[in-house]
Amino acid sequence: MAAIRELDAVTIGQIAAGEIIERPASIVKELVENAVDAGATRIAVNIERGGLDLIEVIDDGTGIASADLALAIRRHATSKLNVASELESIATLGFRGEGLASIAAVSDLEIVSREPGFPVGARVGAHAEEVREIEPAAAPAGTQVRVRSLFERLPVRREYLRAPSAEFNRSSSWLSSFALAYPQITFTLRHDGKDVWVMPATEQEHERLAMVFGAQAAKTLLPLDGAPARMLDGTLRGFVSEPGHDRPDRRMQLLFVNGRLVRGVPLAGAWTSGYSTFTMMGRHPYGVLFLDLPADHVDSNVHPTKYDVRLRYASQVFDAVRRSIAATLKEHARGRFSEQTGSAPSVSMPAGSASAAISLFAPAPDDSNQQDVDRLRILAQLHRTFILASDGEALLLVDQHAAHERIAYEAIVTAAAQRTPSEPLLVPQIVELDAARSAALDRALEALREGGLEIEAFGERTYRIVATPAGYASRNFDLGGMLDDLSEDPKQRDVRERVWATLACHSVTVAGEPLAPQEMSTLVERLQRCANPMHCPHGRPTMVRLSPDEIARMFKRV
Repeated sequence: MAAIRELDAVTIGQIAAGEIIERPASIVKELVENAVDAGATRIAVNIERGGLDLIEVIDDGTGIASADLALAIRRHATSKLNVASELESIATLGFRGEGLASIAAVSDLEIVSREPGFPVGARVGAHAEEVREIEPAAAPAGTQVRVRSLFERLPVRREYLRAPSAEFNRSSSWLSSFALAYPQITFTLRHDGKDVWVMPATEQEHERLAMVFGAQAAKTLLPLDGAPARMLDGTLRGFVSEPGHDRPDRRMQLLFVNGRLVRGVPLAGAWTSGYSTFTMMGRHPYGVLFLDLPADHVDSNVHPTKYDVRLRYASQVFDAVRRSIAATLKEHARGRFSEQTGSAPSVSMPAGSASAAISLFAPAPDDSNQQDVDRLRILAQLHRTFILASDGEALLLVDQHAAHERIAYEAIVTAAAQRTPSEPLLVPQIVELDAARSAALDRALEALREGGLEIEAFGERTYRIVATPAGYASRNFDLGGMLDDLSEDPKQRDVRERVWATLACHSVTVAGEPLAPQEMSTLVERLQRCANPMHCPHGRPTMVRLSPDEIARMFKRV
């Protein structure tokens, strides 16, 4: 084994740069964050050939004193920390003093800066450990950083990069996302001499959503209900997508912690739990969360890239985010249900029916104008699957299975919370299972019992159902089918939620089952009492509304 020796400065710089500077977007991140820390109100980013030839960031911030320019490029030199104890309460985006040195290690770096109030600025250049002489330079107030010939002397690193257009898209995506948290700053982006986009300064965060999520997607974003998060020693705000508007991955679940755009891993589970039964399996909501916490509650000194943070009270933050998302979605679902049903206060049966109208909403304090409000009428059952209703203006189609599934699921959740006794069967149901289903049952047995389904072992891989959730004693449970569905259910959700949703699915009205008029009316009436009347526990919609305009378009009237 060779003797141990201290590495030279150039090698140290290359190793550090390998951690921080992965691609052109990493440089854009470091330089733009420095500009924000400098108090800039305008930040311009100019990129050539995806960043391989040039990355230029210009800001109108406080600038760098000419005497400090050479030191700014040295490793672990920073204006943002004085003593080690300040690492426990970092209030800036940068603090490690590694960014500029790491950039210089893999490119040709030039900085031109002028402090406001000084007539002349200064210029300094650097490459690897070589720092050139500082010279005076005419410049506007602020700082201009130019990075040229990225990875030119590191061919392996260059080969790792994708096409210039793809690398530019990474930088553009990061910059537009980052700009969400800084509406008071004007951001501009150029590529190969052409203006790509401009984000003017604004007082409203939501005005920038279309740039990040797309114009149509931005219209589906709901302002986050921050009331459940008031227990935090900080604030939580943001925008989350409506149920039914989702994406195949989590990449657009953006998270800012104290203004820092971080990877969403710390709170990815809070998104999943908050959306719970509001979204379909395998699909993911999108949006942006802004979490502002006391500086000493956040540890940003986790990784050189500063993409990750650790939270001092992570479980409390997780729960606050989860409850805020859930509260927002529930309130939206109630509003949507009112829109879908035409804000009708009651359900009435077809003419000639012996049953009376069933109230859809709690009576108002003053019901003197009740006769002036339209009534939702149950018209028919279509294909023994959908309930057709109308308020005289629009048509409403209710999926009988999805609606009944939502009703049953919330009843199971409530019964479990209140420890409501199960309903014993007069004649227990005997079920034989194969090895795979038997193993699945063993794993879900506790959650099934909490949900009201009592099952006892009755021999080798033979079981006896002795009690069912209250109200479902007359229905036969397809235990085998339920276990098959449960094994295919993705594992993102809480185990009880998954089991209870599957239990509800296999204990209610199914597609193709005829319903009497009173049964249809009762189903719709019970649906409106649910916390989320718009989606079944697996995320499918329970109803669709056909407005007069939509019907008119079908007949080519508009």
